[in-house]
Amino acid sequence: MLPGKFVSLLLGLVFGGLLLALSPIKVMLVVAGVAVALTLIRFPLWGLLIFAVLATSIPYTTLQLGIRTTVSEAVLGLTWVGVFWQAFIGKTRGFMLWRPTERALMWLMLFSTIPFIWGMLIIHAEGNGPVNWVRWLMNLSMLFIVPLLLRTDADRDKVVVALLLGNLAMLLLSIFMFLKTRNAMSMIDILTDLKYAHPEAVKDIFSANYTRMASPWVHPNLTGGVLVLFIPLALFYGWTRSGWRRALGLAVAVLGCAGLLLSISRGAIVALALVLIWLAYKRVPNSGRIIGIGAAFAVALVMFYPPLQDRLMTIFSTTNASTEIRFDEYARFPTAMATFPLGIGFKIDPPVPGSNLLGISNLWLNFIYKVGLPGMLLFITVTLLWWREVRPLGQVRKVTADNALWLGCICGVLAALLTGIFDHYFSFTFVLIALFWLLMGMSLQQVRLRPSITAPVAAIAPKDNQP
Repeated sequence: MLPGKFVSLLLGLVFGGLLLALSPIKVMLVVAGVAVALTLIRFPLWGLLIFAVLATSIPYTTLQLGIRTTVSEAVLGLTWVGVFWQAFIGKTRGFMLWRPTERALMWLMLFSTIPFIWGMLIIHAEGNGPVNWVRWLMNLSMLFIVPLLLRTDADRDKVVVALLLGNLAMLLLSIFMFLKTRNAMSMIDILTDLKYAHPEAVKDIFSANYTRMASPWVHPNLTGGVLVLFIPLALFYGWTRSGWRRALGLAVAVLGCAGLLLSISRGAIVALALVLIWLAYKRVPNSGRIIGIGAAFAVALVMFYPPLQDRLMTIFSTTNASTEIRFDEYARFPTAMATFPLGIGFKIDPPVPGSNLLGISNLWLNFIYKVGLPGMLLFITVTLLWWREVRPLGQVRKVTADNALWLGCICGVLAALLTGIFDHYFSFTFVLIALFWLLMGMSLQQVRLRPSITAPVAAIAPKDNQP
């Protein structure tokens, strides 16, 4: 009884002190926050599910915890605390296997200490390098959290549902607001209420081209990136399920395509088109029909939405302002490499103030800009090892509940990588890259649990003399 009385006395003193220092409402919020934190530590899978919803619906809602961070990343941090607690009491033993992909990612994370330290020494600008570095590492760690927490098909299904529910909420809000006002600026008040940081930057982005759909992801190209990451998963999940899960998947896929066109993200549109062509090449059932329906849907939207017509007429022109900036970035990039051979680290994002240089709108070159050429090569190694393990070895002539998650995840990751030709967002953009590595981890897990899903049909079909 003595330990119980001691704990009760200690808690009484703590809450009594809080009541003296804070208002009753703030005390209630603190108590509720502590209760949520302890619950997530005890049940880390719940933390991953909450992260999946928040990261896809309101990714950059912030809170102040000594330092300003996003709510979704704070939940992810608590989830990792819960994973470490489970490891301490022996509940994760044997779940984490260090395969080549995981080892390569760990080498990338370890190597990043060099550009991190180097950047802290040479970059003389305001920025919190240690915090940004830890946040980046935590986002990448989603690859490791998959085998530790998603131990059953039911667990994986819950995560997929959470991801799609978050996307559905984001799409309904974004499309509704845009159709209501036809002005991206209408989203500013909502994001301000959601405690988004840097409101002046948000206003500049939306005012630059108010005819492009706004969303909680703020930048239209970032919206396009997250949509191409999840449209394939939503399509294949809805295709192979029934009931409300089927409705959820197909709704996200259809609304995601509409949102992609309204955001007018050319890199994302091209990436999704290339993935659809690849699916047709792999003989995925109905892939040709999907291409036809998608093309018809796009033509109909273009016909009834004049801003999209104007955008498409100049979208790939060399006289397009965005295209001109990209050519200028490539022209100046060798100078940036020579100036920062080990990258600029994590204190700030490119370009460095006062350097007379530009950033770079390319996934792989942005790795060079941030963590140097070795960092880019390590990232390429990770993606090649991932692809060698998850790639289909032949034609995919049947989509089932068993291979839908695998196919949706690899298509989403491929689309994200293809957007890297035009944009850099899947390299160091917080929250978004966590979702990228989550899907990469889920695709690896599916292949390891069901190795036959990557095999060609002829290799797994029963022989004639078998019963």
